[in-house]
Amino acid sequence: MELRSSAFQNGGEIPRQYSCDGNDVSPPLRWENIPAATKAFALIADDPDAPGGTWVHWVIYDLPPETKEFGEGVATTETVPNGGKQGVNDFRKVGYGGPCPPPGAAHRYFFKLYALDAQTNLKPRATKQQLLDAMKGHIVAEAQLMGRYKR
Repeated sequence: MELRSSAFQNGGEIPRQYSCDGNDVSPPLRWENIPAATKAFALIADDPDAPGGTWVHWVIYDLPPETKEFGEGVATTETVPNGGKQGVNDFRKVGYGGPCPPPGAAHRYFFKLYALDAQTNLKPRATKQQLLDAMKGHIVAEAQLMGRYKR
């Protein structure tokens, strides 16, 4: 499975508009080479370089198997139009919260997509840990996209 963005290359710089310095909207994402056993998708975006440990920027799950992309700016609502649900990030908000590192060296932001063989059946507002627990034993494929951002 492959995960890409038209906004930045893997390992490249995340444009300002997707950060707290810009419009703080989620970047466009697209995935392909999906396993036949896929019944749902989940995505976690986080920053392992945050000063206090890994910072969670986005938790979205139970996306239908026919979902192949997100346009720019997924609404920060508990549910998304195609039936997916969004969890709570470490900003204590539902949906996407963009890069917002302290001044200094660039941080790495990992967008991790999971193809699952079942829905998680979690309610909206789940945490990253609750999602990881619900996905155990159900991951059929993973894809990752990493971008960098500094202030």
